[in-house]
Amino acid sequence: MSLYVMKFGGSSVGDTERMKRVARRIVEKQDEGHQCVVVVSAMGDTTDDLIDQAKLLNPEPPAREMDMLMTTGEQISMSLLSMAIHQLGRSAVSLTGWQAGFRTEPVHGKARIMDIIPERVQSALQNDQIVIVAGFQGMTEDGEITTLGRGGSDTTAVALAAAIGADVCEIYTDVDGIYSTDPRMVKCARKLEEISYDEMLELANLGAAVLHPRAVEYAKHHNVHLVVRSSFNYNEGTAVKEETSVEQGVVVSGIAYDKNVARISILGVEDIPGVLAQVFGALADASINVDIIVQSGVQDGKADFSFTTSLSESEYALEVIHGLKSKLPYREVTSETNLVKVSIVGAGMISHPGVAAQMFDVISKQGVSIKMVSTSEIKTSCVIENGNLEQVVRALHTAYNLDTDAQVFVGGPQERR
Repeated sequence: MSLYVMKFGGSSVGDTERMKRVARRIVEKQDEGHQCVVVVSAMGDTTDDLIDQAKLLNPEPPAREMDMLMTTGEQISMSLLSMAIHQLGRSAVSLTGWQAGFRTEPVHGKARIMDIIPERVQSALQNDQIVIVAGFQGMTEDGEITTLGRGGSDTTAVALAAAIGADVCEIYTDVDGIYSTDPRMVKCARKLEEISYDEMLELANLGAAVLHPRAVEYAKHHNVHLVVRSSFNYNEGTAVKEETSVEQGVVVSGIAYDKNVARISILGVEDIPGVLAQVFGALADASINVDIIVQSGVQDGKADFSFTTSLSESEYALEVIHGLKSKLPYREVTSETNLVKVSIVGAGMISHPGVAAQMFDVISKQGVSIKMVSTSEIKTSCVIENGNLEQVVRALHTAYNLDTDAQVFVGGPQERR
């Protein structure tokens, strides 16, 4: 007997018919002789609908009340799925995140998991029950309900798999694995049989939406056997693991893009020690994540530098910088929002010189200017204007020999592209 954690996303439980399909899938797993712990997201667009309703009542709703509201979506899913499993003649119990033992830091909207005490989960398993856990949520030591941020149900599943010593953590979604790029954009995308934790973490951080970055971090840290597969078919999924065999001739494993990008430039700053520490220290104190940082040359004792952050945090970042002007004089602050970040990722890049140069050449041949560049051992990222995204991704996909003739699977049983 193996212990499985099975996570189903919003598209997999989007309506009652899909909920029934998921219930049958879980019962089939139990019939194979396995114990099952299931983590669910909110149904379909429930989370977005809740946000819209909140903002109709209050354009700037309190973070605590938003967490109270947002956790209800997953609780609806867990209850309905448990009912569907009972209808199939099996015993199931639904648990909220805090009932399942998730303890988080006291931060609303994007809390991190501090500890998991899965006593109720383990007790239910000992009683031969299927356990349904609401993803995306936890509770502080003081009893405050928190959420883990968008995509946090992936993190719930992987963290719970680590806490209970699960043999496998399966992430079910509307695609049947991890692809070389977004299969909705590139129809000839290649499905990967396996991918390393490091490559997947880079892709997730760079915009690939198939897995949440924190989930990959947990999987790597705790060596969780992670598989991404479709809830709509029985195709083999993609294994995320410590080490993978590098396919001959494949240097780049995947291409990711992120539309949630803004660039902020601070111009005419005194070129003295501590300036960058002051700026980025203030941004860090405000919990604003900064990605790419570029400083240009010094002229007349003044320097210019730019950095990228998410669109959602760009206005707040500008407020923080404006608040520094009395202590840190500068000539001007500018921002750009019509941008995207395109990235190539691959473990094979370490031993193959010229991969980044090829990327720059491909982008230039599309008539696109590169505004910022960031590199690491296994990735290169370029910030470009938004209007050229699709043609650049397709051109890069072809240039790195990732195109395939295989049929991509996206969505429900009849949705093939």
